[in-house]
Formats: sequence, C-alpha cells, structure tokens
Amino acid sequence: MTKRKRFWIFLVVRTAANALVITGVVFSFMAFSPFVKQEIWYWWKSHFETSSTRVEETTQPAKVKAIELPSLSVEPESKEFGIVIEKIGVNTPVVANVNPSSYPEYIEAMTRGVAHARGTAFPGSAKAENNNVFLFAHSAMNRVGAPKYNSVFYLLRKLEAGDRVTTFYQGKRYDYVVADKKVVQATDIQYLTEPSKEPILTLQTCDPPGMNIRRLIVTAKLVQ
Repeated sequence: MTKRKRFWIFLVVRTAANALVITGVVFSFMAFSPFVKQEIWYWWKSHFETSSTRVEETTQPAKVKAIELPSLSVEPESKEFGIVIEKIGVNTPVVANVNPSSYPEYIEAMTRGVAHARGTAFPGSAKAENNNVFLFAHSAMNRVGAPKYNSVFYLLRKLEAGDRVTTFYQGKRYDYVVADKKVVQATDIQYLTEPSKEPILTLQTCDPPGMNIRRLIVTAKLVQ
C-alpha cells in the first residue's frame, strides 16, 4: 500500500470519527438542553423573583378556604381547556378525553399539550360521582417529535404543598392547591381509576424525568 493511499484512508477514517463525535454532541445538546434551560429558569425564578404561587390559608385538610384568586403573570395559552403552573413555568393547552390505555393516542395528544384522561372529571367538577381531574404529560421525549411539549412536566417534582395550580375550562378559571406529592410504581393506576367525591386535580408524569420506570403523582384540591 502506497503512502498516498494510506494517507487517504487515514483522512477518511478521521473525518468519519469527527462526524460521529459532532453528531453525538448535537444529539446530546438536543436531548438535554430543555432540561438545562428549565433548571436555570427555575433557579433564577426561585432566587430572584417573587410571585403569588402559593395558597397559605386553609381550613380543614379536606377543603381549601375560599379566597380571592390572584391575577396571573402570563396570558393562558388556552381558556377553553388549559393549565398554568406559574411556579414551574407551565402554560399549555389540555387535550380532552384522551385514552390513557392507548399508546398511539396519548403520544399524539401530548405533541399538542397536556393530556386529560378520558372518563375523569373536568376542572371545577365538585358534585359528580367522580370529581378527580386527571392530567398527564411528558417529563421528556424526542425533542424533534414534540419540540414545545416534550418536557412540559419536567419540573413537576418542584411543586410542594400549598403551591397553586390554575386550570381553565370553557372560559372559566379553577384554581387548585397542591396537597400531596408521591412517587409510585408505573403499574399503580389507582390514582387514575378510583373515583373521588372530593374535587381534586391529579397530575402525573414519568419519574425520573425522561425514564418510564415510576410515576410522579401530584394531588391538588379545588379552591372553593
């Protein structure tokens, strides 16, 4: 083999290796940049901004005291059916009546926003047989497939008891206050299937973020 031929082989191999490295860096950036951006945003907001994202006054644990609802710092993306969680930067439409047992259906729905589980209540429901509003969304997914909503619930784990979650349905606003947060097994579906006489909002996402191992469940109670 001549020196010239060896040189060209070396050049091709090196170019291919460099291309693979660059491709890996690009895909890593695409995969993790939403999380880094949200973590930086949350750190800045929690250290340098003040906002009324908590409900401090409560009566008995089963009911939140009626109070005047504060104005929001953002314009809701949807007042027909939407959710705003100012503390973690969530402001997105909700896709109604999504079958949580149909993978193709809920994956498609979550490219358009947060999914509302079919058969569960709608915001504001307080006197039905089941008053559990069940919403679920990604904490991460393919950024190319759903660039806007791929990690809409990534910071859901930052919510604590007393934090405010605002929903809109058919033009009306309904606020809920976080009461509980827990991590459960992916097979634990009682939070979806069990009806609730109490008006509650249940938010679900994957835990750890981006991994389909467990589920993070946040339960909030209606401010009446």
